[in-house]
Amino acid sequence: MPLFYMELALGQYNREGAATVWKICPVFKGVGYAVILIALYVGFYYNVIIAWSLYYLFSSFTFELPWTNCDNSWNSPNCTDPKLFNASVLGNGEQNSWNGDSPQNPGNSTFEMAVLAYVPTVVWITATLPYVVLFVLLIHGITLPGAYNGINAYLHIDFRRLKEATVWIDAATQIFYSLGAGFGVLIAFASYNKFDNNCYRDALLTSTINCVTSFISGFAIFSILGYMAHEHKVKIEDVATEGAGLVFILYPEAISTLSGSTFWAVVFFIMLLTLGIDSSMGGMEAVITGLADDFHILKQHRKLFTFGVSFGTFLLALFCITNGGIYVLTLLDTFAAGTSILFAVLMEAIGVSWFYGVDRFSEDIQQMMGFKPGLYWRLCWKFVSPAFLLFVVIVSIINFKPLTYDDYTFPLWANRIGWGIALSSMILVPAYIIYKFMNVRGTFKEQLPVCSNLLTVNAFAAPTLANNMTTNRSRKKPTCKAKLRIRKGQVQSSLDSAWPRLAQSLPTDSLREDLGSLLSMPPFYYLASNDL
Repeated sequence: MPLFYMELALGQYNREGAATVWKICPVFKGVGYAVILIALYVGFYYNVIIAWSLYYLFSSFTFELPWTNCDNSWNSPNCTDPKLFNASVLGNGEQNSWNGDSPQNPGNSTFEMAVLAYVPTVVWITATLPYVVLFVLLIHGITLPGAYNGINAYLHIDFRRLKEATVWIDAATQIFYSLGAGFGVLIAFASYNKFDNNCYRDALLTSTINCVTSFISGFAIFSILGYMAHEHKVKIEDVATEGAGLVFILYPEAISTLSGSTFWAVVFFIMLLTLGIDSSMGGMEAVITGLADDFHILKQHRKLFTFGVSFGTFLLALFCITNGGIYVLTLLDTFAAGTSILFAVLMEAIGVSWFYGVDRFSEDIQQMMGFKPGLYWRLCWKFVSPAFLLFVVIVSIINFKPLTYDDYTFPLWANRIGWGIALSSMILVPAYIIYKFMNVRGTFKEQLPVCSNLLTVNAFAAPTLANNMTTNRSRKKPTCKAKLRIRKGQVQSSLDSAWPRLAQSLPTDSLREDLGSLLSMPPFYYLASNDL
């Protein structure tokens, strides 16, 4: 929650995407590029999840669900009737899978899936419909035989597992996925808020609703798992699975055994589809806003750029819809936003708390909302969150085990490719730091204040900017004026008169030249524009 709050405040105050928001500490701009790349990677296989959902949804409009028998062309030799005792829950989950062996032999892409992988239509109802469907599935699930055993297993806590580092790693990764922190999504969306919007309230409400929703969803899932265990007379842990296997194999199989299975299948996959669209579009907004804010030419041709990103992710998603595409998807799901997203958020927390400074950040929040964050939030931002994230990142690397999918163990070269994907985003952080220092003249002692934005230009502070902010941030090019008017009786500072005083306080000519160039660029343009 502290990191969620931090990202909302960052985006709302600076009104920029994930990359350009680092004008607060330019040397950390690589963090912005890293999270944008991670969001792009995730977009590759989220498109596939949407395509699978659509495929299952359209296939559900029949009197007999197609995965209830083995007479289909796409059934593997391991296909088993789900109504029989020794069904897929005791096997390897391949009873209704497409024929595909491994990453070495992915096979050909499925044409229907390729068509469905590119669906640009988005409607606002996707944000609320999942709650309605979830409630319907929950009510029906708890009425099934064996549901009590499933719910009891869900609520049982094995405290011994808390000693395992992997539990904490999985929990941290899942909460970032669930809340959207670290993907640049929150920064991008918050940049469109009113300047005086209460993002503190938004952080508390959104985080709470998200966690409550996840908790309630567990009842809907485990009631079905309990039902499946009851039907097959096995233990809950023998039917429990995760990831794509849960939503595209186990849950559809459970639905096929219910009366009115067609209705329940349609309802479930509509919910899955809307969730996938929401998640995918949020990630794409982070990519598009982050890069468009950073590169003026992309902002000028935003529609064309949006199409290019969407079509590019569609093409790369084709690798995930081959017969062996599940292995590609598993590889991306594990490495694209695992350790890399934890590392990116760690560097984000360090950049804001230790380089930009918790005190300066708190003052920014006070300018927006009229009050500073409490001691709890400041301690979390500066100490608790970075320490926890550092621990999780180190342990996730040390405890890494070769990737598996069911009974298949990925070869060494596949794991190397996975780590290459992870490092491709992580390496952007140190790479940009090196680039930034190489492009600033002077000694390291002279470079550090400029690269880290440690110079505080009090003459240009405008604590009452909220009075003139509009609902949506302006995308127009601002016009630099001679004076910055600070309202409510505060001193009016002239750019021309403020600069000589500031220049005299700088130790070297190189710093004067660098800061002089800086004053001709955002955010100083924005501070001196009519838009404010």
